[in-house]
Amino acid sequence: MPSEKVSFDYSSTDNTLSIKFNGDWRISTKIPQLSEATSQFLAHPDIKNVSFDTTGLSSWDSSLIAFLYKLIKECRNRSIAVQHNSLPEGIKKITTLALKTNNKEVPLKAATGAFLDRVGEGFISIKESVFIFLDFLGDIVHAFGRLIMGKAYFRKDEFMLLLQRCGANALGLVSLISLLVGVILAFVGAMQLKLFGAQIYIADIVGIAMVRVMGAVMTGILMSGRTGASFAAELGIMQTNEEIDAFKTLGINPVEFLVIPRILALVIMMPLLTLYADLMGIFGGFIISVSMLNLNPVEYFNHTQVAIKMNNLWVGLTHSIVFGVIIAISGCLRGIKCERSASGVGEATTSAVVTSITAIVIATAVITFICQVLGV
Repeated sequence: MPSEKVSFDYSSTDNTLSIKFNGDWRISTKIPQLSEATSQFLAHPDIKNVSFDTTGLSSWDSSLIAFLYKLIKECRNRSIAVQHNSLPEGIKKITTLALKTNNKEVPLKAATGAFLDRVGEGFISIKESVFIFLDFLGDIVHAFGRLIMGKAYFRKDEFMLLLQRCGANALGLVSLISLLVGVILAFVGAMQLKLFGAQIYIADIVGIAMVRVMGAVMTGILMSGRTGASFAAELGIMQTNEEIDAFKTLGINPVEFLVIPRILALVIMMPLLTLYADLMGIFGGFIISVSMLNLNPVEYFNHTQVAIKMNNLWVGLTHSIVFGVIIAISGCLRGIKCERSASGVGEATTSAVVTSITAIVIATAVITFICQVLGV
């Protein structure tokens, strides 16, 4: 039970109303209603200022803060100035902080606006993104130059772990998807080739499609969602925790220490994963052709061997190397440049996947066009 009754008194001089707090203002006590205090504003309509007197307080807790917060808000609504100087330092700091927090407004972007304004903002955003990318690419080229000269530093044990994560740990997912892609290609080819009694050419379709493009593309898309997102999240968390700033303070180049090993790991493992995806895709087409289309297994493999040329294999491996560079750079760039917040890490991860997949599709179209022009 409280040792003292809770109350407040009033005194009015000129245009100022002074409110004096008495007693033990705690949650366990019965706090007066706010209407009791605000009724005095109606009784003194000429009030322009409100001050507080806390000499009668014996103790207080958050209940007094809540009461003062509501009272000050009411005064502001009535255009009455509030004087905080007479409050104890602790009460004044907490009340001021509560009022500042409440007054913060989240800036909302207008859903609609002038068309030219939105176009201009879009171009400015694209220009800034291009400059950031070129700056990051320059840092990577410089770091690779130092690596070739033997001056770059990164942990070898971490590099071996990255190789495992980018390679062996992804075999299960690559196996499943590539096998199913081979099955789908065999089914789609069989629907048309059956019309001409040329089902055996399913081996040519599946083999060339997987080795030349599909194996690399499917592996790239899988690694974008798996490894590229992982790189962005890791580096984003490090950026949020100021670990990358700590590297810079210690004189360690974060691009050399964090980005270069990830690029090397993906560039090394992507061709190997692509070769494995090619084999699994051909095997998927083999299963469908032999089990459902009654093709001869030996004849299927002979047709596959004849159809697949070395230039098809080299085109597929070129795709895989380019995709490895794209995925690693996209993930690391989004991670290092992310905002220092939980939402920033999430946006960086999503952006890394979207950027990687979009760049993979564009790179596939460009490489295909170049190969068509060169007759490869």
